[in-house]
Parts: sequence; structure tokens; C-alpha cells
Amino acid sequence: MENKFVSLSIENHVGIVTLNRPEVGNALNLEMAQDLLDVAIYCSESQEIRAVVITGAGNKFSVGGDLKSFANEGNEIGSHLKRVTTYLHQAISYFARMNKPFIGAINGVAAGAGMSLACACDIAYASDQSKFVMAYNKIGLTPDGSGSYFLPRVVGIRRAIELMYTNRMLNAQEACEWGIVNHVVADDELMNVVLELAKNLANGPVGAFGATKKLMYHSLQETLESQMSLESEFLAQRASCAEGNEGISAFLEKREADFINLDK
Repeated sequence: MENKFVSLSIENHVGIVTLNRPEVGNALNLEMAQDLLDVAIYCSESQEIRAVVITGAGNKFSVGGDLKSFANEGNEIGSHLKRVTTYLHQAISYFARMNKPFIGAINGVAAGAGMSLACACDIAYASDQSKFVMAYNKIGLTPDGSGSYFLPRVVGIRRAIELMYTNRMLNAQEACEWGIVNHVVADDELMNVVLELAKNLANGPVGAFGATKKLMYHSLQETLESQMSLESEFLAQRASCAEGNEGISAFLEKREADFINLDK
């Protein structure tokens, strides 16, 4: 699938999503947001894709919103940003809610909406050359792209507010220590490492991954008892489905489970 500003390729059941405006640091404009939604819908629906990796073309992940294109809208900037964020937010919702693992390969700068997008990934690996900055308050704006949802959950509300107020930039190691990324990898090894992880996850029980993700998100708004009730319900469902049957059988028979061919 080849859109102008977001490309999608598929290898070993892994969808590789590439933000593709390297000449402007993969800055997000209306057209890129529209392309991202198209790709997110395709990834969520494709039977071939069982894990998704997102990265940036060139030496940056994304510098965030394309401020020049926004400013060109003049007095219409408010309505224009509503259109941009409608596409961007729906894309992030598809990526976050799909059963398939959503993995970030964060190369270079992730600023503003780029950092928000990195925080929305289920798992994120960063190049040792990467940097992270929220950037919004410095120019009098507020976060978008799910930044105000995921960032406080990842780092805690005090650290999240500090990053917003001060425009503090984190290097890759600091981002890892704060929990924004899971691991830091040498720049020239980033995609190899992430694609190997994604391939392994794509061979796994994608339905169980999706159910686990839903449980984790629900836990932020449930009581202990209501969350344990959901755990019981999900566990019973998973044990009764094809993935659960295959997983249990493979364990008892001391063989590797084959989750991919259950979809065929």
C-alpha cells in the first residue's frame, strides 16, 4: 500500500508503516494525517498483517505538526486543526485498539505529535540517536495525538506536566529510564531488532494480545473487583477459542503452537 506521505509494506506478516516526509522531518500535515488513517484502517483489517511497526523515513521519527502549513490557513487555522486531528486521532485509535501489537521504531527526533504517537505504541524501541520533546506549550499550544492520555499514564502526571511546561528534551536513555521507550538500540540496528521482535509477535496469539491490551486499558478505570471480573470473563473466552485450544494442546503435547494457520 503506497500513499504519498505514509507508506506501508508487509514482511513476514508484519506491517511496516513509514511516515514519509523526510524533507521536513516527517512533519504532520492534513494529507499525512489522512494517509495515516487509511493505513491504520488497512492494518487493523488485514488478515495478512499480524503485527505493526511504525517508524519515520530519513533520520527523524516526526518533528510533530507542520506549523508552516497550519499558519498558512490564517483565520481558518482552528477549523483546519480540527480536520487534521480528526484524521490523526482516528488513526491512533485504530492502531491502539487493534488486536495486533503496535510497535514503535523511534529513529531520531520525536517531537510534539511525534512524541505523542511514540507514547501510543504498545512497545517502543528507540535509536540511541533519538530525542523526545513535547514542544506544545513552548509555542502556546496544548497536546494532541493522545499525548495527554498516554504520557501521564507512562511517566506519571507530575513528570508529564514538567515535560509540557518546561519543554525539556529527553535523550534516548532518559526516555528509557522514564518508561517512554522499552529499550534503546544502536541506530544502525534499530529496524533489524524491531522487525525481529515484530516477526516473533506476529507468529503469536494475536487475539490474546488484543484481549490483554484491552484488559490493561480497562484497569485504569476499574475497581479491583470489577477488573478481576473482567479477567475471569476474558480468560474463559480465550480458553474456549481456537487460539486457546491450540495453545493448551501445544503445551500438553510439548510442541510449538501454530497460531497463524488458525486464521485460514
